[in-house]
Amino acid sequence: MASRPENPQQGRLLRLLRDSGPHSRAELGEALKLSRSKLAHEIDRLTELEFVESGGFAASRGGRRSSIVRLSKHLRFVGVDIGATSVDVAITDGQLDVLGHGNAEIGVHNGPDAVLDTALDLLSKLRADGTAPDIHGAGVGIPGPVSFRDGAPVAPPIMPGWDQYPVRETMSQALGVPVQVDNDVNLMALGELHAGVARSVDDFLLVKIGTGIGCGIVVGGELHRGVSGSAGDIGHIQIEENGPPCACGNSGCLEAYASGTALARDAMAAARAGSSPRLTELFEKSGALSAADVTDAVSVGDPVAVQLLRSGGHRVGQVLASLVSFFNPGLVVVAGGVAGAGHALLAEMRSAVYRRSLPLATGNLPIVLSELAAAAGVVGGARLISDQVLSVPRGIEER
Repeated sequence: MASRPENPQQGRLLRLLRDSGPHSRAELGEALKLSRSKLAHEIDRLTELEFVESGGFAASRGGRRSSIVRLSKHLRFVGVDIGATSVDVAITDGQLDVLGHGNAEIGVHNGPDAVLDTALDLLSKLRADGTAPDIHGAGVGIPGPVSFRDGAPVAPPIMPGWDQYPVRETMSQALGVPVQVDNDVNLMALGELHAGVARSVDDFLLVKIGTGIGCGIVVGGELHRGVSGSAGDIGHIQIEENGPPCACGNSGCLEAYASGTALARDAMAAARAGSSPRLTELFEKSGALSAADVTDAVSVGDPVAVQLLRSGGHRVGQVLASLVSFFNPGLVVVAGGVAGAGHALLAEMRSAVYRRSLPLATGNLPIVLSELAAAAGVVGGARLISDQVLSVPRGIEER
């Protein structure tokens, strides 16, 4: 397969087939506003390049039946979602439907070599059954600030040993295909845009509440990264000047109050103080607590755990209210491990946003949980690299 389409018309055609599925030639001509002869030329060329193939015939529209065009059944993309404590890898087809998915527990503190080797091992196992004899690109998400231009993390607070590590080059050399690297929250936003609750929304925010807190920003159907790639780093917005220390080196950040790490910290304090029977019980069993333990305690009605979750949700809602007033999104999607607490967390966030933001901004604003959950990152990774592979290189002029 050719590495890239040859002109913008081919790129638009391929992305239409990716996002909307097989189309008849007549439908493609109408959607792309191409003449029958021009469309036939581009489809024939993409068939030669093994990007597309015939899918039979469409129903008659009153004359000769138009043939169906679809992406090649051999097209494969890889999504890699590196979290603070685990790695997810998926293989997708050209339409980004997941064909295989693997997961392994490993912390980013183990360093880039160990974590990327784990991701490559997961991919190797997924390919062992012949699902993807060839792959055509990979998108990788990491839980820290990323220079999208360089494909490398920049001073990530919770990732010792990763600063300026050449993730893109390392993975590209290992796989022999194009690789793109981005912040994990950006990839989750792309996943929701392609296959989640945001499929029909052009302007939305995805808020991830996990070990850290971040926000993916989609404007006009496109991911907004900012000038250097740090847009959406809401976890390090200071909400109290003299608050608890944050992993970034500052104090009073949102992440220091409402992240999974902060919830675990406060839960252990409550357990040691004996103020929460359920948290104390869980702490005595394992010697440590996590945000998942707080969710467990909430599920059995532990009042201290409920208050911890409500306090965290309220803090996130305070920051989100400012974002909503500033950006005026059409949707807010909440994702990440802490979001597994469900509607108890969501209720506090909604309350803060709807109370603090102007009615014009919130009158028709849904704030919802992600439908894709853990799959959002890997689907977003596949979407990220497919955007490159299915587009012409910069500088190619319209024919």
